[in-house]
Amino acid sequence: MRVSTGMIFDAGVSSINRQTASLLHVQQQVAAGRRILRPSDDPVAAARALEVTQASDLIAQFKQNQDNASAALGLEETQLTSAIDVLGRVQELAVLGGTTSLSATARRGIATELRSRFDQLLGIANSTDANGQSAFSGFMGATTPFGGSVDSILAGNEITYLGDDGQRKLQVSPNRFVDVSDSGNDVFKRIKNGNGYFVADYAIGNTGTGIVGSGAVTNPATWNAATTKNVAIRFTVTGPVTTYDLVDTVSGNSLLTGAAAPAPLVSQRTYQSGQPIILSQVGPPAFDLGASISVKGAPASGDSFSIAPSASQSVFVTLAKLIGALEVPPGTPADDAKYMNQIDLALTNIGQASNNILRVRTGIGARMNELESLGSLNENLSLQYQQTLSNLQDLDYAKAITDLTRNQTNLEAAQKSFARISQLSLFNYL
Repeated sequence: MRVSTGMIFDAGVSSINRQTASLLHVQQQVAAGRRILRPSDDPVAAARALEVTQASDLIAQFKQNQDNASAALGLEETQLTSAIDVLGRVQELAVLGGTTSLSATARRGIATELRSRFDQLLGIANSTDANGQSAFSGFMGATTPFGGSVDSILAGNEITYLGDDGQRKLQVSPNRFVDVSDSGNDVFKRIKNGNGYFVADYAIGNTGTGIVGSGAVTNPATWNAATTKNVAIRFTVTGPVTTYDLVDTVSGNSLLTGAAAPAPLVSQRTYQSGQPIILSQVGPPAFDLGASISVKGAPASGDSFSIAPSASQSVFVTLAKLIGALEVPPGTPADDAKYMNQIDLALTNIGQASNNILRVRTGIGARMNELESLGSLNENLSLQYQQTLSNLQDLDYAKAITDLTRNQTNLEAAQKSFARISQLSLFNYL
C-alpha cells in the first residue's frame, strides 16, 4: 500500500484533533465538576439523572408550599389567639357587670368598653394576610367577610357574612392537600348557644325574681333520642307554696300529667330555689330528657322559663345582646332578675364561643404539626436525591486528573511525532 504525503498529513491532523478533543472534554469535566456534560457521555445515567432532578424539583416546590401553608396557618392562629384574648376580657367584663348593685353609669362604662371589644373582634374577623387576602372569607379572599355593628344587631339585624364556606388548600406532598384557611361561618357564626344541647331563657313577661341556670345534659344519648325537647317550666304560687309544671310547648300538654296545661295543682312539683329541676319522670306519663336545670330566686305565679334545642348564634350577636343588657338602667326587682338572666346567658354563650375558637385553633395546630413532619420527610428525600445525583453526575477528580495528564501526554506525543514524520520527504535529500 502506498502511503502518500497527503495521507500522512491527514492522518496526523486527524490524530491531533482527536487527542485535542479528548483533552478538551476532560478539561471541561474538571472545570464543571461533572462527569456527564451531555447525554451522549452516559445515556442511561443521563436519563436517570433527569428523573431524579425532576423529583427533586417537585420536592422543592412542595417545600415552598409547606412554607406558604405554615405562614398562612401561623397568621390565622395569631388572629384566633387574639380573638380568645378579647373574649377573655369580655368574660371578665360580664362577670364585673353581673350584679344588680351597679349604677347606670357603671353599667354604661362597661358597655362602652364592650363596644370597643366588639369592634376589635370584628377587625380580627376581617383581617387579611400580606397579599391582601381575607383570612376568614373562604374562597372569596378579596371580599371583606363581615359587616355590621352593635346597633344594627340590637335593631334586629344579624351580622352579615359575605364570604363562603370554602377552605383554601395547598398541595404539600404528592397526595396531601392541607387547608390553609377556615370559613368565618365556622369560626364566628356557627356557635351553639346555651350549653351546646339546649338553651334556657326567661319569658319577657316574667314579674318575679327567678333566674334560670344554663342546665346540663347528664345523658346525651337520652337527650338525642328524646322526641320532646321544647319545654317550658311554668310556675304557680299558692300562698307560701310555689310549684312548677313542665309543659311541652309544641303540644301544650303537661309532661307531668299528660293533660293540657296548666295541670291540676296537686300534680305539680314543689319548687325550691337553687334545687335541680330534673327533666324526667318515671310516669305515668313517662318522659326523660336526660337533663336537669336549676332556677333560683322567687318566680311569680305565671312566670315561665323555656328550654329549646341549641341553635347557631354568632359571637357578635352574643356581644351585642350583652351590651344591650348593660345599657338598660336598673329598675324594679323583676327588671334586675331579667338583667341577671341576660348576663348569665351571655356568659354561657361567651364560653361556647371561646370553646369553638379553641376547637378551630386546635385544628390549625394539628395541621401545622403535620406540615412540620412533612418538612422533615422532604429534607430526608432531598438529601437522598442529592446523593443519587452526585453518584450519577459528579466527577471522580482522581480519575479525571489522571485522564487529563494522560491525554495531555498523548497530545504532545502526537504533535512531536507528526513534526518528525512531516519532515520525511525526498525533497530534503535533493
